Amino acid sequence: METWQILQTIWYILIGVLLVGYSILDGFDLGIGILTPFLARKPSEKRILFNAIGPFWDGNEVWLLTAGGALFAAFPQAYATVFSGFYLALMLVLFALIFRAVSLEFWSHDEGRQKTWEWTFVLGSFFPALLFGVALGNVLLGIPLNSEMQFTGSFFTLLRPYPLVLGVLGLTAILMQGSTFTILKTSGQLQQNARKISRTIWWLYLIAFILSFVVTFIFRRNLLGNVVAWVGAILFVVALLVMRRSLRLNHERLPFMLSSAAFLVLWAIVGAIHFPNLVNASNDSALSLTIHNASSSELTLTVMLIIALVGMPIVIGYTLYVYRVFKGKVQNEGDIFS
Repeated sequence: METWQILQTIWYILIGVLLVGYSILDGFDLGIGILTPFLARKPSEKRILFNAIGPFWDGNEVWLLTAGGALFAAFPQAYATVFSGFYLALMLVLFALIFRAVSLEFWSHDEGRQKTWEWTFVLGSFFPALLFGVALGNVLLGIPLNSEMQFTGSFFTLLRPYPLVLGVLGLTAILMQGSTFTILKTSGQLQQNARKISRTIWWLYLIAFILSFVVTFIFRRNLLGNVVAWVGAILFVVALLVMRRSLRLNHERLPFMLSSAAFLVLWAIVGAIHFPNLVNASNDSALSLTIHNASSSELTLTVMLIIALVGMPIVIGYTLYVYRVFKGKVQNEGDIFS
């Protein structure tokens, strides 16, 4: 294998690592955002939830920005195709994330309209959680591309059964992250509510996973021949079964760890069945974007790899430091957003 091909493969894996990090870390605060009305009834309980994610949510989103930047630098043609083709959907995600961020501040200070800002936070968490999975489903299923590798469909082209099912799978994974993180970080009635909701989400998660395999068999049967995907599916089911038992035994840390592991396995399955493709072309496989025909030059990939080897340890170290400083249970003392 040539050096250029090795670099292309390394960057495929690195972008995958960044997406996994974002999914696991920002997944729990998106999940808590969606579940806030179901987890907490009183303002004091909601404040505990917001304080639980307050030190982390903005840092978690750095992983998404870094993944987007890495995709732009390593595979600019894929970046251009995806961001132009999914423009409206991505703008919806962007505005949702903006309103989600400011809603926390306004909820804390605008007491007369707390209910409005709470639902702004809920919806601002829901739409990204759903649309990220829908976007991934379209990348796997394939989108219509012309000879210049440009998207030729419309917004409604993206709303097909297969991507929507994967969107629901991603949504349930994020809900599980949120509910199990609540178990980890809270106590009392909030924790009891989170345990109850986690057991319900567990069934939805399993059903969504099974349904995703069904639609894959219908629309992309060729993907099911991948051995790594089957190994991943087995590991995913094992993680879910152990998670179910840990919820019954009232473990605090283990459910979140298993939820994160299940999320990791889902991404491993996606990476295995999609490699070396970046964006499938539904109208002509010859037009598909791969790590080979959509990558930057060997020099660019080399320089970026050096930068990544310096920057990634800093990002990981900062993340570990923040989670260490703010470890333990959250109490209703003060306001993270003051």
